[in-house]
Amino acid sequence: MYSNDPYQDLANAIVLQAARDYRTALKILKRNPRNEAAAWEVDEDERFFRSPWFGVLTEVDGAYLIERIRKEAGV
Repeated sequence: MYSNDPYQDLANAIVLQAARDYRTALKILKRNPRNEAAAWEVDEDERFFRSPWFGVLTEVDGAYLIERIRKEAGV
């Protein structure tokens, strides 16, 4: 997981944490659709995954990541 480039390691950590946060928020929303904090987190994470900043951090397709995490979360 770690490379010789600390900046790439940081970028990877940012993307991984966003994916974890997104997955958690989706699961919370599945159990409680009225949870405003989880809904906000889902919206923010989806904006991040579609943002130019995400494209700077990784070559992963943000739309694909959203789709994959949604399937994993059963949404």
